Amino acid sequence: MTCRSRGAEVTGVACDVTDAAAPRLLIDTAIASFGRLDIIVNNAGIIQVGPAVNTVAADYEAAMASMALAPARITLAALPLMREQGHGRIVNITSLGGKVAVPHLLPYSMAKFAAVAFSEGLRAELGSGPVTVTTVVPGLMRTGSHVQALFRGQQEREFTWFSLGAGLPPLSMDAGRAARRIVSAMRARRSEIILTPAGQVAARGAALFPGLTARVMHATSALLPAPAAGPGSLTRGEGLRPAFNRKAFDRLTALNRAAGRRLNQGLHSPPG
Repeated sequence: MTCRSRGAEVTGVACDVTDAAAPRLLIDTAIASFGRLDIIVNNAGIIQVGPAVNTVAADYEAAMASMALAPARITLAALPLMREQGHGRIVNITSLGGKVAVPHLLPYSMAKFAAVAFSEGLRAELGSGPVTVTTVVPGLMRTGSHVQALFRGQQEREFTWFSLGAGLPPLSMDAGRAARRIVSAMRARRSEIILTPAGQVAARGAALFPGLTARVMHATSALLPAPAAGPGSLTRGEGLRPAFNRKAFDRLTALNRAAGRRLNQGLHSPPG
């Protein structure tokens, strides 16, 4: 409704991007509605948070299905059409977690590393046009995603650190500002954009100094919650409470909660 109120012609399609039938459904709908397909933005994903020893194989399979295999399927299904048109722009929203493996986010990082590899490899094959690929590397974003993330291990402690990191301005980025930078990069046919200066330092540093990066990440891991006795359940953030004073937590996450309401994350009151 917001897009239509601003004069845009919009068609919505409800689908599961991990379903093998989804690419055809999306492409056929775009062609039926608009007559051509000019831009693909691969952005769907899930976040699972917890120590590696508390994860299970299904966590990695789900992450790969939504953030690596789904973008590949959609892109490969659309590529022949774009090449026939003589124009197309493919934007893959990856993550800083696809450049630097982050403790307690291993399923997410594994899938995002795969997404970066697919995006960069496809860019290398297609070159500078007429169909181009832009790899977008965001860091933490203020989107309200902490209530939709999934948690294992000491869930309330994991929920607390992740919520704070995803919402504090020094560590996270406003989603609207990120969107504007992504559109600019796509228009310029840039091969890659890392959205924050801190992300650029981290990504370049990991490539140049892998040993040092591993030691820093190990030290960071020691500051995060200890593993639980077993994997336990996988719980969504909206069902968890913070591990310290609720009023202080609400103040520190106010921007992220506001972003969640604005971006339709289903957050209408504080989680828990």
